[in-house]
Amino acid sequence: MSTSVPAPTAPVHRGASPTRFAVLFLLALLTAANGFLVAPGQAHAAVHAAAVVVDESCTSSDAAVCMIREMTPEQRAQARETRIRYHQLLDSMERTADEMHAAGRSDEEIARTLVDMRNEAKDITRAGMSPEAVQALEARNMKKYGNPLGPTADQQYAKYGSWSAVIAAATRSSAAVDRELGLEPRGR
Repeated sequence: MSTSVPAPTAPVHRGASPTRFAVLFLLALLTAANGFLVAPGQAHAAVHAAAVVVDESCTSSDAAVCMIREMTPEQRAQARETRIRYHQLLDSMERTADEMHAAGRSDEEIARTLVDMRNEAKDITRAGMSPEAVQALEARNMKKYGNPLGPTADQQYAKYGSWSAVIAAATRSSAAVDRELGLEPRGR
């Protein structure tokens, strides 16, 4: 049975861009084989749900890891599949960076493109997550970065000090989350 998602009070959609279309196309290719494709309107739905309560006894400092530890085996399997799709989008980003380098683009231009692609990839892969999990991740990012999807390119530059370091960080994944889901961390 299908349930409807309430209309967002503040749109999460950040506008149509060539990068967004490329990532959406890649996601369709990656997920079609699995028989799992979320309706486009669901990818940007803001869900008003109760706050996620994470077990206080969780020993991880990463809230996402604590949420994973509370999942049922079925939810964990779905989270792992979502994470694999996210890794595949990160692979695509590495290819984009290589192509841009070969075309003589500056590190700053490449970094800005990759940060945008990474945030789009997060937005897209979250479409396959539970509303509660999305809400928790977005709340964390709003508190930390002022953006539900994560840091901007300028915030990353301020953190890492160079555009080449931002490029490297853009295709890195959270080692703690990857390990919790039985995956090899990327970019370490």
